[in-house]
Amino acid sequence: MKDPKISALLIVFNEEKNIEEALKSVEFADEIIVLDSFSTDKTIEIIKSKFPRVKLYQNKFEDFTKQRNMCISYAKNDWILFLDADERITSELKTEILKEIKKPVTQTAYFFKRKFFFMGEKVNYSGTQNDKNIRLFKKEVAHYDENKRVHEGLSNVDNPGTLQNYLLHFSFDSYEAYHKKVLHYSHLKARDLYEKRIQYKKMKQLSKSAFNFFKMYFLKLGVLDGRKGFILSYLSALSSFKTYEFLKEEYA
Repeated sequence: MKDPKISALLIVFNEEKNIEEALKSVEFADEIIVLDSFSTDKTIEIIKSKFPRVKLYQNKFEDFTKQRNMCISYAKNDWILFLDADERITSELKTEILKEIKKPVTQTAYFFKRKFFFMGEKVNYSGTQNDKNIRLFKKEVAHYDENKRVHEGLSNVDNPGTLQNYLLHFSFDSYEAYHKKVLHYSHLKARDLYEKRIQYKKMKQLSKSAFNFFKMYFLKLGVLDGRKGFILSYLSALSSFKTYEFLKEEYA
């Protein structure tokens, strides 16, 4: 019986700061595919000059779900390992991945637990203590739910497993970068709500924003992360607030 093979996939845009380390961390994969959204920095140059075996494609960005599903369409192997450019596979996680997929009986998908870093420092609370995402799955279930433009998830996975070693998530090195992402994601989420005909309500906007701050800062112990916890809680509240602001604009 042949050993199972892995296709490592990344969707990227202007990731010159991250792309080299991200690709190095998945060099153990049998195939590496990058789908780029026409980066304007040195992302493409770095890939072509330092990673000749990477299969590079480009497609104009519409939303995360479409990009991920398109990237999957290029993959040839039975297992898909999806990585964001700001994530890193550790040597311990690599060993666990290779051991797990060689078992006689496996799950169809696996959660990776993540250690979260913000502005160069590890975040221990603020909800990140329970942070996990499906990053490894069989190609037979490899399809992202097209009803979600952001915070996308696989549409047909039941009872995924969880690997024990951590994926490192170097989220943002500055407040400005995170703020920019919050606005981008909020706009995409607003489009989802609009297409579902969810109506804009001022009280719902205010209450959800306030609750998101309270939940992250107090219930999820962001207060124990000090200044970082306050910033992350504020940005969580801002995400809700801006989502409804953009939703209101959709109806204007």
